[in-house]
Amino acid sequence: MSSVHQATYQEDASVQKRRWLILIVLNLFTFMSTLDGSIVNIALPVLSGKLGLPMAQVAWVTTGYLMAICSFILFFGRLGDIAGKIRIFKIGTVVFIVGSLLCGFSGTLPLLIVSRVIQALGASMTMANSQGIVTDLFPANERGKALGLIGTFVSLGSIAGPSLGGIIVANLGWEYIFWVNVPIGLIAIGLGWRLLPKDLVRVKARIDSTGSLLFAILIVSLFAGLLLGQESGYGNPGIILSLFAAAAAFAAFLWVELRKPEPLLQLNLFKNPLFSLSILCGFLVFAANFCFNIISPFYTQNMLGLSPSSAGFLLMLFPISMVVIAPLSGALSDKIGSELLTFAGLVVMVIAQFGLAQLHAGSTIAIVGVWIAMLGVGSGLFQSPNNSLVMSTVPRTQLGSAGSVNSLVRNIGMVVGITIATTTLFGVMSDMAGHRVTGLIKGRPDIFLAGMHVVFITSASICLAAAVLTGWRFVRTKQRVRVEVRRQRPGEGRG
Repeated sequence: MSSVHQATYQEDASVQKRRWLILIVLNLFTFMSTLDGSIVNIALPVLSGKLGLPMAQVAWVTTGYLMAICSFILFFGRLGDIAGKIRIFKIGTVVFIVGSLLCGFSGTLPLLIVSRVIQALGASMTMANSQGIVTDLFPANERGKALGLIGTFVSLGSIAGPSLGGIIVANLGWEYIFWVNVPIGLIAIGLGWRLLPKDLVRVKARIDSTGSLLFAILIVSLFAGLLLGQESGYGNPGIILSLFAAAAAFAAFLWVELRKPEPLLQLNLFKNPLFSLSILCGFLVFAANFCFNIISPFYTQNMLGLSPSSAGFLLMLFPISMVVIAPLSGALSDKIGSELLTFAGLVVMVIAQFGLAQLHAGSTIAIVGVWIAMLGVGSGLFQSPNNSLVMSTVPRTQLGSAGSVNSLVRNIGMVVGITIATTTLFGVMSDMAGHRVTGLIKGRPDIFLAGMHVVFITSASICLAAAVLTGWRFVRTKQRVRVEVRRQRPGEGRG
């Protein structure tokens, strides 16, 4: 494998003049593609009524999108390294807008799911390559700030879905959840095709078709098994077979990738402990945040009695807090490093999640708002420095792969978060009710609240595990710095 290099973007004055405008374009598509993974959740009851289908079937509008992204994102990250990250990103923007347009015109569930898969193909093209483009474009002293803004819009998109979705559905209709992407996307496409430079770094390699197929089988069989298991129970033979197929595909994928000279997934990336730990912590945070994302619409509307639009405005405290904090955290990480900030963010998230676990039907809007805003502050503190840690540890020729791994782990975290939240919630509710429960029980808010408390204690524990790992990394980094300083002192003294 070899790579084709030209001068870097940092040496091109015209590119450097417009780098922040380019970042805006990247962030617009980052926001829209992650937003569309969660914005549908609050509209599922409306879709269920309009299409005349049970909730369990309509839920595939959300999960099908996430599954398709996870299935293709590594492929498009690797293709970005080979064909050019900017070229693949540009194609992805067009595919995403076409998919968004088709979603709004879909009158049946199969057509809507197909349109969502088209939309997901475009989203995975942009997600897989945006972080690599930013790392290429920005000099080292601004990279944390730039990646921090990408991370901000990733988290904003993934967590703002219920709030924005509630407002759009209440005022315009479910179709506009998808159509809102079209005018914004066309503006971003026009700017992007004008501002984005030509690709400078490409890797001469072949696409790993075997690895791509095995990975798609792994994702589809794993997620289908996890999500369908909630409906029919994990003892169902079909579910057991699906999960077994996922395990077999995973083993085969690793076996193939370790022997391929040009693999789909650069497994040597994970030899770097800083990269691996940052990826793991990012996964844990997205899983925890999606527990909140799934539970909060039910709590605010069914327990507090808020309308979809009012619930949406209350939930907006999360993304608003992130908008304020994440850019500051990213800029600060360029000056003081990322380890302390990621640890501080996780500690704040743990406190907020435990606070959410204390809420009940009589909680005031003010106290609910405080815990939601604090969760946003913690996420903002964590995401920007963590993305900087992930992307600053890999060579330029693997930026597409590293960015796609980061995006893949984020999306898997979302699906795992959904699975943890719903499985835990309905498991606790079923135990209390004495029969299998897969929805809210009329007149029994206490049963839902009991399940909600366990979900938030679980998500707090997930954040606590990430905080312990990050704290350990911070201590180890400080110890290494002290050792290096001691080693250098004798030499300085002799000079």
